[in-house]
Amino acid sequence: MAWTKLRSLFSLLNFQHMLQKRRQEREKQAESRRSREAEIGRHYIKTHGAKVAKDHMHDWIILMLLAVIEVALFVIHPFYRFVGKDMMTDLKYPMKSNTVPIWSVPMYSVLLPICVFLLVYHRRRDVYDLHHSVLGLLFAVLITAVITDAIKNAVGRPRPDFFWRCFPDGKDVYDRWGNVICHGNKADIKEGHKSFPSGHSSWSFAGLGFLSLYLSGKIKVFDRKGHVAKLCIIILPLLAASLVAISRVDDYWHHWNDVFAGGFLGLVVATFCYRQFFPNPYDDDGWGPYAYFEALIEESNRNNGEASQTTNALHVQAMEVIHVVDHQTPPSNGDNFSSPHLDLDQNSRLDDLEYGRR
Repeated sequence: MAWTKLRSLFSLLNFQHMLQKRRQEREKQAESRRSREAEIGRHYIKTHGAKVAKDHMHDWIILMLLAVIEVALFVIHPFYRFVGKDMMTDLKYPMKSNTVPIWSVPMYSVLLPICVFLLVYHRRRDVYDLHHSVLGLLFAVLITAVITDAIKNAVGRPRPDFFWRCFPDGKDVYDRWGNVICHGNKADIKEGHKSFPSGHSSWSFAGLGFLSLYLSGKIKVFDRKGHVAKLCIIILPLLAASLVAISRVDDYWHHWNDVFAGGFLGLVVATFCYRQFFPNPYDDDGWGPYAYFEALIEESNRNNGEASQTTNALHVQAMEVIHVVDHQTPPSNGDNFSSPHLDLDQNSRLDDLEYGRR
C-alpha cells in the first residue's frame, strides 16, 4: 500500500511539473504573440515584396506595354494640318529654347515623388504603400503620356512659333491651295505640329498631382482640425506644375488652351489612378492604401485563430492529465505514509492554465 501511495505522490508531483512546463510554454507563446502584434502594420520588402509584386504582375506587364506604345507614338509623324498664309499671323512668335528641358520632366514628375514614397516607407515600413504608390504614379504618368501624344498626332495643331520652324530664313512659300511648303529642319517641322495638348503640362500635373493627393492623405489635410498650414504642403506640387505649364506659353511652344487641356488631362488621370489604390484623402482611412487594411484584417484573423487553437490544445491536455491523476490516487485511510494534500480542484487548475495565476 505504501508503494501505491508513493507512486501516487510521484504522479502528483509530476503533474505539478507538467503544469509549470505548460506555464512556461504559454509565457513563451504570449511573448511571441506580443512580438507579432508589434510587427502588425509593418510589411517589409524582404517578407512581403515578392508576394505584392506577384499579385500585380499583370499590372506591370500592362505598364511595360504602355511604355512601348508611348515610344511608338513619339516616333511616328503627326497629322500635318493645313496652314494657310492668313493663319500665320498667330504663328510668328520667336523660336526659343525650353525653359524647362524635356529631360528634366521625368526627374521632377516621377523620380521626385518616388523619393517621397521611399521616405514614407523608411518611416512606416509598409511595402503595400510603397508598391501601390509607385505603381499608381507610373500608371498616371504613362496613361497621360499615351493619351497626350495620341491626341498630339491626331490633331496636328501648329505651335505658336511654327512660321520660323517652317521658314527659318523668313521666306514663306505656299502651294496652289495656299498651304505651306516648309523648307526648314524636318525634326523642327515635326515638332511644330504637336502643339495640342501640352506634354510638359500633362506630365507635370500627372506626376505632381498624384504626389499632392498622396501627401494630402498622409498628413491628413482634411481631418477637420483646422490646420491650414497643411494646405501649403499639398499646394506646392500643384504650384510647381502650374509654373511649368506657364513656362510653355512664355517660351511660345504652346497656346494657352494647349496648356489648360494638358494640365486638366494630367490631373484627371492622376486622380483616377490614385483612387485605384487609395481611399479619398478626406476619408478617415485616407492615409493608407486599401491593401494595407486588408492585410491587417488577415493578420488579425490569423493571430486570433492561432491563439484559439493554442488555448484549446492546452485545455484538452490539462483535462487528460487531471483524469489520469484522479484515477491513480487512492483515498486516504489514515496511514502514516499518507500523500500530502494538494488542491486538485479541476476548475481552479483550468483557471490557472487559462489566466496564468499559478
